[in-house]
Amino acid sequence: MKNRGLHKGSNVTSRELVDGRNSSAMPDTESGVADVDEPAEVLQSASAAKPFLPLRRSAMDSLARREHSYVELQRKLRLKYPDAPHNEIDFQLGRLRDQGLQSDARFVESYVRYRKSRGFAYLHIRSDLLGRGVSESLIESNLFEDDDDWLPMAEALVQKRLLGQSDLSFGSKPHLRLLRFLESRGFPPRVTRRALDAKFTR
Repeated sequence: MKNRGLHKGSNVTSRELVDGRNSSAMPDTESGVADVDEPAEVLQSASAAKPFLPLRRSAMDSLARREHSYVELQRKLRLKYPDAPHNEIDFQLGRLRDQGLQSDARFVESYVRYRKSRGFAYLHIRSDLLGRGVSESLIESNLFEDDDDWLPMAEALVQKRLLGQSDLSFGSKPHLRLLRFLESRGFPPRVTRRALDAKFTR
């Protein structure tokens, strides 16, 4: 008796038809598709071998926009890729640092210059840098409490905020308001006192 549905030259056997399988339709391991009988351990290993996440590219995108401290980049990557192993993040950042693409020294120079241009002074900038994971030794080599720029910066801010003020007596509302303002900007007490004493009478 002939098997209906089988064509001349077909390699499909009657046993395969009974089992509902066709060898030509089975997953091809050579094309990258795992065999159905592949052990679970092998499948897991193959999955783990794939590239994890574009950590380096993401870090370089951030550095292209501005300088970052090592700790800043570390926090950004951990937040953006919460499933990424911390040691892999540290490895990629270490490579960037070794290649000179990330530098805490460059970051400090850039950050101090920028914050000074925005009217912030020693104490404020120092606190910001410590919060970004920069070492104290690196801060001390780039940021100075006795910087000659602090006083003219404070005087310029006082002058700008005194426009239209009539009561320039020591302890007045304008005086106390400016005192708090300069303190919030991080000016050393000595600088704040000199800038205000030049404008307010006792």
